[in-house]
Formats: sequence, C-alpha cells, structure tokens
Amino acid sequence: MPAVHAAAAQAAPWPIRPVRLIVVYPPGGVSDATARALAQPLAQALGVHVLVDNRAGAGGAVGIDLLARAAPDGHTLAFSAITPLTLQPLLVPGSRDLLTQVAPIVGIMHTPVLVIGTPALGTRSFTEMIAMARARPGAVRWASSGVATTGHMVLAQTRMHSGADITHVPYQGGGAQLNDALSGQFEVLSTNVAAQQLEYVAAGRLRALAVGSPARLADLHDVPTLAELGYPRANLSSLFGLFSPARTPAAVVQGLNDAVNRILGAGGLAASLRDKHVLPAGGTVAAFAQQIAADRRDNEALVRRGAALLR
Repeated sequence: MPAVHAAAAQAAPWPIRPVRLIVVYPPGGVSDATARALAQPLAQALGVHVLVDNRAGAGGAVGIDLLARAAPDGHTLAFSAITPLTLQPLLVPGSRDLLTQVAPIVGIMHTPVLVIGTPALGTRSFTEMIAMARARPGAVRWASSGVATTGHMVLAQTRMHSGADITHVPYQGGGAQLNDALSGQFEVLSTNVAAQQLEYVAAGRLRALAVGSPARLADLHDVPTLAELGYPRANLSSLFGLFSPARTPAAVVQGLNDAVNRILGAGGLAASLRDKHVLPAGGTVAAFAQQIAADRRDNEALVRRGAALLR
C-alpha cells in the first residue's frame, strides 16, 4: 500500500461496515463454535455486524490465503490455528508461505494435546515408555491424526530430544485412530483433549501419560505436562488466534486485540472454552507474534534435522 494510502487508512474511522470473519475450518467442531461464540461479543464491541464465513480446505491454508489477499483495512479477519503459517509451508509441497502476508492480532485458545497409552503399552508412565522405546528401537508405535498435525510434531520433538526410535502411525482424522487405540493396534496416541477421550481415561480403558499444555489440566491434575517431564519443546498445544492482512493499521490491530482481551476477561467465552477442555489465551499482539515466530523456528529446526524425525 502506498504511504499516502496507509496514512489515510490510519486516520480513517473504523469500522465503517460489517466485519468479515473468515473461519478456516468447516462448520461444526470446537474451532468453528469458538469463532461463532467470539463473533457476537466482538460485534457488540465494534458496533457493527461480524459475519462468519467458513472457508475450509488444505488444513486452513485456503482461508489464510483468502485473508492475505484481502484489503488491509480491518474489515476482514480470520480465525485459525497457527499451523498454516508455521508448519504447513515447511512440510506440504506446493504450500504458499504466508507468514509475512498476515498480521497476528491475538491468541484466543490453546487446544491441549493428550499423549495416551493404549492397552498394548506395557508401561504406566511417559518416562517408562521412552525407556522402552530406547531399549527396543521401533517397537513403540505412536499414532497421530496425520502428518503435519500438532500431534505429529509432539512426536517429532519427543524423538529429537529423547533420541528414541519411535514408529509413527499417521491417520486421517481422529475417529478411526481412537477405535484402534481402544483395541491396542498401537502403543501410544497423541490427540486433542476431548470429552470422549477423557471418558475412556476415567474408565481405565486408556491411560493418560502426558499433556501438551501451558499448565496441567483441571480434569487431569495428576497428569504432568511434557515440559515437566523434561520435554519443553514437545510441550505443544494447538494455538488458535485472530489474524488480519499484513499492513493493517497498527491502531486497528491494537483495537481488536484490546476488544478480544476484554471479551476473554469478561468470563463468558473463557468459561465456555474451559467447558470444552480448551484453555483461553489472550495477551498482547507482540506476545502472539513471538509465539508464532518461536513455533516456526522450532519446526524449521526439525526440518533441518532431516526426514527421519518427520516420517
């Protein structure tokens, strides 16, 4: 944008029309429900309608690409995990690298990753599982919901920092892998925390070994985080947030950041997230940008280490 246009945009009143909120996932599920739950109080804060527009595809890349092409005037936003910016460009052939073409506004939620032992695992703790994997290279099979997912990255970071040779079993989505976990088709599973998984853990059919989360979960207070176990780089959760096109005026970005932090601080949305076993985020624009940059650096380090860690 020419400097004169940027200055004009900075000085112009905002918002002057409805705001489009691109949700990079299909309708249904926690991510879509969270975006819609955010849209209503955000509309009240901004004084204009916030229109949710689901644009799913390519793991979120379709919606992020659409955002990057939008006018940077604060009237088009996107709700997305950070992985389309920090992981997919490194692992998915043909992906556009849009890290510099969007502006982070604020983190909204962390979806914790639960590391679960199945009936096939003959150990009772994460530390014992790693010891077994070191003693018997390749014998521990670890399932995730697919290549380039957060669960896969938890495994890759665990491999890097433990030196254990663990076999990756990638699935396409979560339903089949959970059924196979219950029947012991592999030893370990990394999956997003959800009510059904917690029910199986409570019933003793699956064992919670560790959680990727900024802190222990209230429903699993005896289960350590991966950071507590000595794997801070593997202590990953799926971080979701709000984005705008690059070159959106700083005052607009800060105004949106302030509005979302007030919404999270008011309690209603935050309580709804916790009910879904999701942790509210919030924080400054700079903090969200730093989290994205750190995740990108960690993923680049894995890629540099070679295909063995990412298979």
